[in-house]
This record gives sequence, C-alpha cells and structure tokens, in this order.
Amino acid sequence: MRLAVIDGQGGGIGATIIKGIRQVIGQEVEVLALGTNSAATTRMMKAGANKGATGENAIVMTSQNVDIIIGPFGIIMANSMMGEVTTKMAAAVTTSSACKILLPLTQENVVLVGASTEPLPHLVEAAIKMIKELYEDV
Repeated sequence: MRLAVIDGQGGGIGATIIKGIRQVIGQEVEVLALGTNSAATTRMMKAGANKGATGENAIVMTSQNVDIIIGPFGIIMANSMMGEVTTKMAAAVTTSSACKILLPLTQENVVLVGASTEPLPHLVEAAIKMIKELYEDV
C-alpha cells in the first residue's frame, strides 16, 4: 500500500500523522511526504516518511499513483493554507482515485457542519485507525 501525506506551512500535521502511522502500522506501509513547501516536506521526512517531494507538480503527479491520501481538509481547497494549495493541487487530490482521509482542520473561513472539534492528536488517532482498517482489507 502506498500512502501520501500532504501538508503545508510547517508540516506539523503531516509529521504527527506519519509518526502515528509508524507507531501503529510500522514500516510495512510506504509513506510519501508531499509538502506544499520544502519546510513541510523536510519535517515529514524527519518523522519517518520513505520518500518526499515538494511543490505543485510533485503533488499533482504522485496523488494519481497512491492508494490513500491523508491530510488536513485544506488540501482539497484551492488557495488554502495561506495560498500554498494551488488550483491544480486541489484538483489533483479531489480527482485522484485514492481514498482520501481528511482531518477537519482549516484556517479558512469554512465551517464543516457536524465535523469533530476534537484536538489534533485525537483526529490523527481516528485517521490512523481508518488507515489500519484499509491496510488490513488489502
């Protein structure tokens, strides 16, 4: 199974996700760190990703060749994350055939009705549980 973790800005959410995947699932899953900027990619690589790439083209191309994409809700919104997510990035993620696991975190002027207001560690824990279930079904 190939899993892409997409994050921007400082890469903290992505790093937290990758650390959790490594603790719960281990090294069996190939984790690709896709950063909207080099700082995010670097932080996710330090957290234990197998490979990393940065920028629009890396996200556009790689999102078409993975089984799961995980990241904050903003990765499907053009111009989110202070403009780091381009229209092409958002379109590539949303049109990918990969299963998308989105954490309901956004700095944008968007309210997700019914979304959990749990803190990040709890959201990551729930997301990793979903990944583990998908992995075990493969």
